[in-house]
Amino acid sequence: MELVQIEPARKLPAPKPEWLKARAPMGENYHDLKRLARSLGLNTVCESAHCPNIGECWHHKTATFMMLGNLCTRRCGFCAVPKGRPEPLDMDEPRRVAEAVATLGLEHAVITSVNRDDDLVGGARIFAMVIEEIRRQAPGCRVEVLIPDFQGNQEAIKVVVDARPEVLNHNTETVPRLYRVVRSGARYERSLELLRYSKTIRPEGITKSGVMVGLGEETAELHEVFRDLAAVGCDILTIGQYLRPSRDHLPMARLYTPREFVELKTAALTMGFRHVESGPLVRSSYHAHEQAAATGMTVVA
Repeated sequence: MELVQIEPARKLPAPKPEWLKARAPMGENYHDLKRLARSLGLNTVCESAHCPNIGECWHHKTATFMMLGNLCTRRCGFCAVPKGRPEPLDMDEPRRVAEAVATLGLEHAVITSVNRDDDLVGGARIFAMVIEEIRRQAPGCRVEVLIPDFQGNQEAIKVVVDARPEVLNHNTETVPRLYRVVRSGARYERSLELLRYSKTIRPEGITKSGVMVGLGEETAELHEVFRDLAAVGCDILTIGQYLRPSRDHLPMARLYTPREFVELKTAALTMGFRHVESGPLVRSSYHAHEQAAATGMTVVA
């Protein structure tokens, strides 16, 4: 009797629901922006973090520039940005970022960075320099900075706040119970204190934070984070779905439905935020110019 070996059928991944399908990167603006970033030796978080909105945003000449190199000194379980020992700080980088902002004719520029725990104050000074350079090369452009926690170093935080960005963003990312596995090297209380301290230095400044969902948190825990952020004067809140970048990253616990994102937004708005952006594909810089405009802010002279 001849034995026939039957190979088990491969389990195909479930198709993405419609609300998670993003536009594929394409078009002249996309390629122009990519060439511009390469020619100036710049990194974008859109590429490094595998952002699903890169097609839409780059089509509209909107990009989030990532400074301080392309290697992060932390190993957060959710993040696709490469990790490793970074190169020395590039003090000419702010000038080149501002040149890109001016070339694109941006009205709202978003600047972020990798964590540089090797030089906290040096990293903060580069943030201050890029704000100054954008004001010089692209007057009238609003500047939003998405900053790391600088390990709670108040000197570093003050350097950035004193440069008067129109929006100072620092993401909370998740609920306190999940910090140890989600945010390596971070502390929930430290992130809240950064936002509180920045308001103490500059009460009129707009502050912003973002939270991912789908990592195993409970709704009550999210509401508690929203209350904590509102209590430290946070003006803008973003809520988006965590999507696993690769098998080496944290698994996704579940997908939230569009209706659940509406419910989270409704709950957050009752807590006093000036604007809440909530949806499956929402990321910190997604529609950032519209979020800022919704607060009624003016450009710093």
